[in-house]
Amino acid sequence: MKKLTVLSPTAILGYGFPRESFAAALAHDPDIIGVDAGSVDPGPYYLGAGVSFTDRAAVKRDLALLLPEALKRGIPLLIGTAGGSGAHEHLAWNREIIEEIAAEQNLSFKMAVIPADIDKDHLLANLNKTVPLGPLPPLTARDVREATYIVAQMGWEPYKEALDMGAQVILGGRTYDPAVFAALALKLGFPKGPALHMGKILECAAIAAEPGSGRDCMIGVLDEEGFTLFPTNPQRRCTVKSVAAHSLYEKSNPWLLPGPGGALDLRHTLYRQVSDNAVRVTGSEYVESDYAIKMEGARLVGYRTLTIAGVRDPIFISQLEDVLEQVRSAVRDNFEDNSNYSLDFKIYGLNGVMGKLEPNPVPGHEVGIIIEAVAGTQEQANTICSFCRTTLLHYGYEGRIATAGNLALPYSPSDLPAGAVYEYCIHHLLPATPDFFKPEIVEVG
Repeated sequence: MKKLTVLSPTAILGYGFPRESFAAALAHDPDIIGVDAGSVDPGPYYLGAGVSFTDRAAVKRDLALLLPEALKRGIPLLIGTAGGSGAHEHLAWNREIIEEIAAEQNLSFKMAVIPADIDKDHLLANLNKTVPLGPLPPLTARDVREATYIVAQMGWEPYKEALDMGAQVILGGRTYDPAVFAALALKLGFPKGPALHMGKILECAAIAAEPGSGRDCMIGVLDEEGFTLFPTNPQRRCTVKSVAAHSLYEKSNPWLLPGPGGALDLRHTLYRQVSDNAVRVTGSEYVESDYAIKMEGARLVGYRTLTIAGVRDPIFISQLEDVLEQVRSAVRDNFEDNSNYSLDFKIYGLNGVMGKLEPNPVPGHEVGIIIEAVAGTQEQANTICSFCRTTLLHYGYEGRIATAGNLALPYSPSDLPAGAVYEYCIHHLLPATPDFFKPEIVEVG
């Protein structure tokens, strides 16, 4: 029975991995190294601003270890969702790091770069074909025009094409998470169900082990009937529980995981412990469907200023909601000529994490307050936040005893300009074909 060994060194490029675990993983002679480099989890800022949420030095550290080992062994290195969000700015940022390492280590290789950006004119011309992904309004021309970057999530097909073109390193834009781990397997004719399910788990590396970690190595060995997973750090082990639980991770349906062109169907999947640290998975299937790509876009909505404060007065805490509403009213009254702002309070110690979903809304003996002002310019946000902070600091609530101030402010200056604020405005599907994404070959070194 033919087999394919896949190494996932870390959950996201730049999260790091122990050198010892990496050396142990290489001892299993992997046929490919795959690594996911991004996610929508950190929020819309990074896509909207065109910057990475992972640190450059950390990404370079990981690549400086991965790149020479892949080239020395003659195995492909596949990187998905480059630069964190996968737009052309992120792709260029990640490519620059790779070329820098190649120059420093005197490496030469053929690299494929696969952009994931959507042309706005193309999207506007096909607006009526888009479908909201979730309980969202239909996509509008305004959404498209206001988005700073728009990317689409590619599947495994452009990676296969890049491998067919002889690429030794593949740097992809926004990518369906399992794709970089499954591309070589699918090129070689392995079944889609097991290949993509293994990729779904490997994309988070050792998070699927016990104890879980996003910065440690995981090996997947694929065959024609299923796959086997195990970590290479002796402090961790895969269990039926940890692997099955990770198969449910980030899914709206426990059995189905949709992607471009189809969905993983796990209704008949079986998990079996085959050694102290390894789990065997069989029965995963793939259901074909019409090909569609998920698009993501973010737009600028303003600029943010924050103040962090603490409160310990039980009389103040008991009236906190009423006090904050009075402060909101004072801000509205003072800036009645400027309605282009938003003001929010996050109260930690009083539903600050879950908000209205909190099942135990009991205040503690102290609470932390984050004042957040968002306005059209940084100066306006600074002004709104400053006025709100001083009003709350000296607000005369009922039963007040001390008049020196209601807030404990841990920082000076107390108001922290946080810069641009973005929101997701595109999270929609667009019918397409697998050849929508075009690899570009570049010679490095």
